[in-house]
Amino acid sequence: MLDNYFAILLIILVGLAVGVGVILVGSGIGWSLGLLKPNAEKNSPYECGFEAFEDARMKFDVRYYLVAILFILFDLEIAFLFPWAVVLKDIGVFGFWAMAVFLGILVVGFAYEWMKGALEWE
Repeated sequence: MLDNYFAILLIILVGLAVGVGVILVGSGIGWSLGLLKPNAEKNSPYECGFEAFEDARMKFDVRYYLVAILFILFDLEIAFLFPWAVVLKDIGVFGFWAMAVFLGILVVGFAYEWMKGALEWE
C-alpha cells in the first residue's frame, strides 16, 4: 500500500528541491551580479504615473481605468483573429465576411474613441 504513494512523495520532494534550488541559485547570482541591490532608479515609478509607495487609499485618476479598459477591449478582440485565421479555409466566404463586419465595427469603435479624445493623455 505504501509503495503506491512512494512515487507521489518522490515527485513532491523533487519539486520542492528544484524550487528551493532555483531560488537559492537565483538569489546568489543576483547578489553577485548586483541585480538585487536597490537604488533610486530601480525604485522609481514605472509606467504607473504615481509614486509606488504612498497611501493605499489614494484616489486614482479615471484615465488609468479608461486606458486599461480600452486596452483589454481591443486586445481581446484582436485575439479573435488568431483562431479565425486558422480555420479560414474551413469557414469559407461567410466566415471571411463575418470577420470583415466584426473588424469594421472594431474600427468604428476605435475611431469613435479617438475622436472623443480617450487616447489623449494630458
